[in-house]
Amino acid sequence: MKRIGPIKHKPKLLPPFQSLVQAIIYKQLSTKAAGTILKRFLHLFKDDDFPEPAQVMEMDAATLRATGLSRGKTAYIIDTARKSLLGEIPSLEECDHLTDETIIERLITIKGVGRWTAEMFLIFNLGRPDVLPVHDLGIRRGYQIAYRKRKLPEPGKLQRIGLKWTPHRTTVALYLWRNVDSS
Repeated sequence: MKRIGPIKHKPKLLPPFQSLVQAIIYKQLSTKAAGTILKRFLHLFKDDDFPEPAQVMEMDAATLRATGLSRGKTAYIIDTARKSLLGEIPSLEECDHLTDETIIERLITIKGVGRWTAEMFLIFNLGRPDVLPVHDLGIRRGYQIAYRKRKLPEPGKLQRIGLKWTPHRTTVALYLWRNVDSS
């Protein structure tokens, strides 16, 4: 922490539908490629504003795919829109009253959204203070570097170790990621 210095972390607080669709688009792509696809996706809608779930549901899959989305990501975005319309995705206001685990449980019912994506949503969109994504390779590598371990910690072990950092595990996660970037 002394070497890296203070880390400023400001949550995005985007509507959950928007945050999740963007996460799906960016998943496993370079920032540049994903940005291009997101821009094309937004061009499908009035004034290039982020669409409402109903607007996405009105689009046919071929039109969505023409933006550069894979079949899988197209299906995931449609499922996200459908679940949002059904009220299965909590609003920002609802998230204020839900535990991290409850939010994760609700989000992972969306096709293409797993625990890691849900944890990134908690950290970067909601700014939740006590999230440690133990399956994230960067977190595991950051721990290995910081504590000079020969091998990566297993997620279960890191989960147990992380208990001592409660209720500040998000801050620890940010430092572990930065530790990898600065090594």
